[in-house]
Amino acid sequence: MENIYIKPHYSVVAAVITHSDRTFCVQRGKTKYEYTSYKYEFPGGKIEAGESEGQALVREIREELLIDISADKKLGTIHHEYPDFEVTLHFWQCSLLGGDITLTEHTQGQWLTSEEMGKIDWVEADKKFIYGNNNR
Repeated sequence: MENIYIKPHYSVVAAVITHSDRTFCVQRGKTKYEYTSYKYEFPGGKIEAGESEGQALVREIREELLIDISADKKLGTIHHEYPDFEVTLHFWQCSLLGGDITLTEHTQGQWLTSEEMGKIDWVEADKKFIYGNNNR
């Protein structure tokens, strides 16, 4: 009998936090996988059992950035298959409600214009959201 490997699948939320003409982007540190290490992404994380997407976003951003946000409007959903796992990523437009950003899980965070966002190295799933399915 053949061994069948089923990749883990994660449902994840991502916060697109904007202020004026800039969006907050974070850079990962070294990860378990080379293809996600040191790449940029929108902050967020896994949806836990019993949570709505909005509840997960508020919790994740409080944990990762030590700020309060509101999940204002869903912008879209992307499914991406990495070599070792699959992810369904739900992107939400968010507003900063309070607090000073403090990075607890990322190496860097920046407020970037859309032009600047086009010049950094993104994880593939976020690239699909930013550029559509025709990745640059």
